[in-house]
Amino acid sequence: MTGTIVNMLAVLSGGAIGLLISSKFPKKLSDALFKAMGLCVLYIGISGVLKGKNHLIAIISMAIGTIIGELANLDGNLNSLGNKLQSYFKNGSQKNSVAEGFVSASLLFCVGAMAIVGSLRSGLTGDNSMIYTKSLIDFISAIIFASSFGIGVLFSSLFVLIYQGSIVLLAQWISPYLSDAAVAEMTCVGSLIIIALALNMLSVGKFKVMNFVPAMFLPILLCMFI
Repeated sequence: MTGTIVNMLAVLSGGAIGLLISSKFPKKLSDALFKAMGLCVLYIGISGVLKGKNHLIAIISMAIGTIIGELANLDGNLNSLGNKLQSYFKNGSQKNSVAEGFVSASLLFCVGAMAIVGSLRSGLTGDNSMIYTKSLIDFISAIIFASSFGIGVLFSSLFVLIYQGSIVLLAQWISPYLSDAAVAEMTCVGSLIIIALALNMLSVGKFKVMNFVPAMFLPILLCMFI
């Protein structure tokens, strides 16, 4: 778990730095940076989608995952929690909600092969090298995103701990099901969700992104049959 804890602290410290420097940005600069980050997130999403090889898995995963998310009202519940948290961390100049920052950062830090494969390596062999590399990347990303999204980015460190920590602890049981194909398709589906995030950031769409999240895990099952 050492690598995962380091990753969590990297996100937390990077986010804290981002919050400190964001107060020094004039609103015009902050708005421009937010749009620039939206374009970067769109690029990350498009790059990740290209890792998928089976379009049918992506389509089925998004369809079933969205149904699960809508029925569970994940987006509504998370925003309710975010609103409660925001009442304690109110900032009149803050552009985005705590929930938006939390969801956006959590997906960016946890979608992709480095999070999955790095955590598996850590759990199976004790090799944290990939997680340490990811931690440095996440540290820099957290600075940038916290300066745009606000304090919600700090809360994403908890999601990193739970998500990657679960993979580390369960590595010996879940590794047989996380084939290269499954990881690639999970990255593809997760990247579709990241594209939805980017469109929200760019004010092109208004997606309830959290309701898509269950789709990211369905390729683990679907890759066994399709």
